[in-house]
Amino acid sequence: MTNTAKILNFCRGNFAKQERNVADLDDGYARLSNMLLEAYSGADLTKRQFKVLLAILRKTYGWNKPMDRITDSQLSEITKLPVKRCNEAKLELVRMNIIKQQGGMFGPNKNISEWCIPQNEGKSPKTRDKTSLKLGDCYPSKQGDTKDTITKEKRKDYSSENSGESSDQPENDLSVVKPDAAIQSGSKWGTAEDLTAAEWMFDMVKTIAPSARKPNFAGWANDIRLMRERDGRNHRDMCVLFRWHARTTSGPVTC
Repeated sequence: MTNTAKILNFCRGNFAKQERNVADLDDGYARLSNMLLEAYSGADLTKRQFKVLLAILRKTYGWNKPMDRITDSQLSEITKLPVKRCNEAKLELVRMNIIKQQGGMFGPNKNISEWCIPQNEGKSPKTRDKTSLKLGDCYPSKQGDTKDTITKEKRKDYSSENSGESSDQPENDLSVVKPDAAIQSGSKWGTAEDLTAAEWMFDMVKTIAPSARKPNFAGWANDIRLMRERDGRNHRDMCVLFRWHARTTSGPVTC
C-alpha cells in the first residue's frame, strides 16, 4: 500500500510540473502585428539571429515597451546561447536595421521598408565555392512599375554613362536581349536582384528628397551589375554603403 501511494504521489508531482509549463496569456504576452510576424517569418535569418530577435521581442513587446535596455546576459538567459554569440547576433540585427539602437536601448524596427536582409545563395555551380551574400528582398519589394520589363527597341546610344563599357562593340552585340535581364534598355541591363537593389536605393533617395524624379532603373541596375562583376561587391554591401551615405549627406546620393 505504501509503494502504491508513493507511485501515485510521483505521478501527481510530474503532472503538476507539466501543467506549470503550459503557456497562458495570464502569465503575460507580446502584442505583435500580423504584418511584422509575416515579415519575420519571411526573413532569411540564421538560427542564432532569430533566437536573439525573439528574445528582444520578449524583453520589449513582452513588457509593452518599444525599446528597453537589454544586456547580453539577459539575452543569453533566454536564448541559452553564450553571451558573446548573443552580442554578435544582436549587432548583426542592428546592422540589418531589423533592430533599432539608441545608446544602450534596443527594440524592434517596425518600419519594414528600412530592413536590409542579406540572403545566402549557397554555392556557385561553376566554382562550388560559397557565393557572397546578396540583398535578395529589401522590404518593400515593389513590383508595380518594373514587372521584369525588357525594352527591346534599338538605340543608337549604346554606351553606359557610368559603366565604362566599350562603345567600340557593334550595336547589334550591345542591343541583344540578355537572358538573365529583368530590365534592359539598349546595352544597359540588370538581373532581378540588381533591379531590386536599384529600387531600394531610390526609396532611400525619396526619404531625403521626396520630389526626386524617377531614375533610369536600367542604368542604375546596369551600374550595380558592373560593380558586382568587376569590383566583386555584393548587393548587401552596396545597399548598406548607400544607406549610410544617404543618412550622412544632404547632397546628391551616389553609390
